[in-house]
Amino acid sequence: MPYEKVGKNEPVCIADEVPFEIPDSWEWVRLGSVLNVKGGKRLPKEHNLIDTPTNHIYIRVTDMKNHTISSEKLKYITEDTFQLIKNYIINKDDLYLTIAGTIGNVGMVPDKFDGMNLTENAVKLTDIKINKYYLLHIICSNYIQNQFVDKTNKVAQPKLAIERILTTLFPLPPLSEQQRIVDKLKELEPYINDYDKAYEKIEKLNTDFPDLLKKSILQEAVQGKLVPQDPTDEPASVLIEQIRKEKEQLIKDKKIKKDKNESYIFRRDNSHYEKIGKEERCIDDEIPFDIPDSWEWVRLGSICNYGSCINIESIDISDETWVLDLEDIEKDTGKLLTKKSKKDVKSLSTKHKFIKGQVLYSKLRPYLNKVIVADEDGCCTSEILPITFYGSILPKYAQLFLMSPYFVSYANQCSYGVKMPRLGTDDGKNAYFALPPINEQHRIIQKVKELLPKIKTLK
Repeated sequence: MPYEKVGKNEPVCIADEVPFEIPDSWEWVRLGSVLNVKGGKRLPKEHNLIDTPTNHIYIRVTDMKNHTISSEKLKYITEDTFQLIKNYIINKDDLYLTIAGTIGNVGMVPDKFDGMNLTENAVKLTDIKINKYYLLHIICSNYIQNQFVDKTNKVAQPKLAIERILTTLFPLPPLSEQQRIVDKLKELEPYINDYDKAYEKIEKLNTDFPDLLKKSILQEAVQGKLVPQDPTDEPASVLIEQIRKEKEQLIKDKKIKKDKNESYIFRRDNSHYEKIGKEERCIDDEIPFDIPDSWEWVRLGSICNYGSCINIESIDISDETWVLDLEDIEKDTGKLLTKKSKKDVKSLSTKHKFIKGQVLYSKLRPYLNKVIVADEDGCCTSEILPITFYGSILPKYAQLFLMSPYFVSYANQCSYGVKMPRLGTDDGKNAYFALPPINEQHRIIQKVKELLPKIKTLK
């Protein structure tokens, strides 16, 4: 059983403190038995750090990185300041140990910093009577670091007291074995570093995987790869013809104006062509990806009223009207976070009026993935575009398309402006839109609805 004798006191059994067995040639000791601990010093009142190099570097916790001292952003003190705190220096034979803010960061002192001043938020481990490199590694261990956590004062600014460092228990091997341990660790270090890099990559992949999977699902959906094709489906060409007739009627009723630059995309000889007015050209080089034969490529502006907004002033908005802002929409999910009425909004500028069933699309680059389908009438910030899709195009499918990696990438590339870059109306209208048959739109929506909740379980 391990016992400890302090001064003239009777020996006390410390078996409860000893966490594991050690070889017979090893001993359990306190850090205070093999070294001294001395604190750093804060700058005297009315004395400041300077950027101009002098003979006196002031070593801060921010300089202590990767178990050494970084030379990247050094601060200095004048000779006058040094004379006031000259007794609080660290030497190349010491180790530093952070005791405030970041607790337990330990490292070597390069020759360049021999005799330089040390911050009050760190201490030096000095008069070291064991292998310094073994001490460095043992302090880095979870066993010692956990002791430091337990010994740290739980206050607003946590701090590890010097006397508590001195009483930290650790296993001490014979001197020759200390060196063998250090040599083995140096031999393994390249492999450990490789493992760290691989582990970081895996951790990043684990963190990013749900979002990457979600984006992949949306991309597969708009490329016709998420659900199987059904040969009995009416092709999307039927839907396009339906849209043309609907637009002709709207033009006749003077609800929309005829577009002299109306786009008509068709296939001929296994190639894609676009006709605008009397001009016809091959657009194979512009088509972003392949789609099933039953799908059709169209320009976004030819299947919806992109950019046609109805403004409404705050004075004309009733207190109970739903007022939508960008902050109310969750990014990447198409989920409405909160629904506010006019009486809940402090200030109101000119808004866009929208109706139930419209797709509400954010045109600002930082918020391109904020897209929802309106479930009732209301109004929204002018940075959100209410879009009505013609024919039988399902608003929910249009929402998925506008949130797809393809469309987000397109919008990013076309965005203009510095402070608040955005997708312009003309670029929005010119975007290529992959249009599936109406029945397949239903199947895509259902499949995405099934898959996305499952992704949340991966986080």
